[in-house]
Amino acid sequence: EIYTLSLHDALPILRYEGYGPGGIALIVEALTDNRNRTASEVRSAFTKHGGSLGETNSVSFMFNRIGQVTYPASVASADAMLEAAIEAGAEDVQSDEHGHAVITSTDTLGEVRDALEARFGAPESAKLTWTPLNLLPVTAEDTAQTLLKLLDVLEDNDDVQTVLGNFDIPADLLEKLG
Repeated sequence: EIYTLSLHDALPILRYEGYGPGGIALIVEALTDNRNRTASEVRSAFTKHGGSLGETNSVSFMFNRIGQVTYPASVASADAMLEAAIEAGAEDVQSDEHGHAVITSTDTLGEVRDALEARFGAPESAKLTWTPLNLLPVTAEDTAQTLLKLLDVLEDNDDVQTVLGNFDIPADLLEKLG
């Protein structure tokens, strides 16, 4: 048999943690072939946008590590997805007009994904992620603007895979900022 490895198979996921403007906790996950470059770019983004990069575990204690399986809303009703997810061993389901997010423990992600896939087909995604224990409201326009700029810079970095935070910007403020 022939096995092929993609670049992603060979690279570990690096986790950077820090505080953005307004004391917002951020977790940045990256895949890179050059740790020094990526660390420098992430540190620079935090520094230029009112934040500071912290040590490992400096903010992750404010988040839960979870498994998440996502499906589009068209696959099933909220009730049908909840019933199937609970039968599969999931902890919770969050459904809205955009889709379903099935929440699992980190240990049961694979089992839940497989059970749901057998019933609904392949999910949009199935991954380990972080969810904040508490959300911090961001109501100051300048803080929200700086935070959004920091998130844009981080997400524009080719090595950055995900950026997660414990912030809550009200919809009317987001609309005002465009």
